[in-house]
Amino acid sequence: MTQDKTILLVEDNPQDEMLTLRALKKANVVNRIDVVRDGQQALDYLFRQGEFAQREGPDLPMVVLLDISLPRLSGLEVLERLREDPRTELLPIVILTSSDETQDRLRSYKSGANSFVRKPVEFAEFAETVARLGVYWVATNAPSVSG
Repeated sequence: MTQDKTILLVEDNPQDEMLTLRALKKANVVNRIDVVRDGQQALDYLFRQGEFAQREGPDLPMVVLLDISLPRLSGLEVLERLREDPRTELLPIVILTSSDETQDRLRSYKSGANSFVRKPVEFAEFAETVARLGVYWVATNAPSVSG
């Protein structure tokens, strides 16, 4: 798979971060994966501000894997802000969450999420889910803009 596009993982749980990175690697997703651990860091990363003002690499990642339950700003608040800005309104965003709440799923889609994926509890199922996500967004999906 391509190495020239970055994946942004927004995840505050170190165990889920490790499992996600391991599953993507096992699925041969060789893209650079940047990790931020709260909602404000995600916005700072995407808009190159704050601690990420001098960030190297592409302007935007090819996809954002976004947890809902995050410190500082929730994933849903991040999603809403990204959809309000013309620079990120078409950025593919996958909600990757432990939440099984119908209201979270509905609000995610109403706010512009491209996909809502519940994190399975079992590691093998979690790894398979993340691997399928990686393959789809990296190798199968046609992006809205080339870059």
